[in-house]
Amino acid sequence: MIGRRLAAIFIVFACLVSPPPARSQPYPTRPITILIPFPAGGSADTLARLIGAKLSDSLGQAVVVENKPGAGGNLGTDAVAKAAPDGYTLLLAPSSIAIAPSLYSKLPFDPIKDFAPVTLIGSIPMVVVVNPEFPAKTILELVALAKAKPGEITYASAGNGSTNHLAVELFKIKTGIDMLHVPYRGNPLAIVDVIAGRVPVFFDFVLTGLPHVREGKVRALATTGAHRSAVMPDVPTVMEAGVPDFEASTWFGLYAPAGTKPAVVEKLNTEILAVLAMPVIRERLTALGVDIIAAGPQALAALTKSDLEKWGPIVQKAGVKLD
Repeated sequence: MIGRRLAAIFIVFACLVSPPPARSQPYPTRPITILIPFPAGGSADTLARLIGAKLSDSLGQAVVVENKPGAGGNLGTDAVAKAAPDGYTLLLAPSSIAIAPSLYSKLPFDPIKDFAPVTLIGSIPMVVVVNPEFPAKTILELVALAKAKPGEITYASAGNGSTNHLAVELFKIKTGIDMLHVPYRGNPLAIVDVIAGRVPVFFDFVLTGLPHVREGKVRALATTGAHRSAVMPDVPTVMEAGVPDFEASTWFGLYAPAGTKPAVVEKLNTEILAVLAMPVIRERLTALGVDIIAAGPQALAALTKSDLEKWGPIVQKAGVKLD
């Protein structure tokens, strides 16, 4: 009896002096990395740095933007797909993430299965720019010149299978022209040669092309969205300029690795939507030509799926295949 009483007293005493079970600390407790699968200076990079700075303030942790270019964006994208699903490694990717399966027969990631969509940030149309010395001053003049010199006029892109490469392929299909593709490793490198006159034509993103247009380093012929860009109201769309049913914009979304806890995804989405609602951010992004969408995981998942279906036939018809 005494033994049992002592044992009971010991158990009670142990419960009183033992520390309470440790509670998991709220996310995040350490720095977050947003990985950009393209070189610094591009559209995704600019967006990530603007949003990341404000996100760092609201989350109370550093948000580090890291560029990991290579393989048309697949190198960095795959790195996030294989990262720990803990919310500390994120991917800010353009819509090319949904085009990749049509381009690569051995893609190391699946844009649907390997990622947890977080936030659909916005979209950016492209602007068709040419070197100021190039003779074409309108879209139809460009088409006429290309038809007169099939395969001789060169155009730059951010790389084989990039969004602006496929936009030109769609343009070629719609107009029945042929131009020679000159791929670069990212938009910043491509625009340098367009400004220098080594390659005359480029479908640049409004975000990165606008400063060069304003400075007179390149001439804008048209924008590629469904409606005129707010920052280029005097520049017609390609459709307005005479090419029916042509529209090609790129969108940007934030993804986490598949398996990331829903609570973490929701936390990130809520904080990013709050950042996108800030007047200073909205004004800045609008000035850069970004159409802010600010939608959550479901919208990003749906758009990723629909673009998989949209661009597949165009890639096939254009004969673009990367292995």
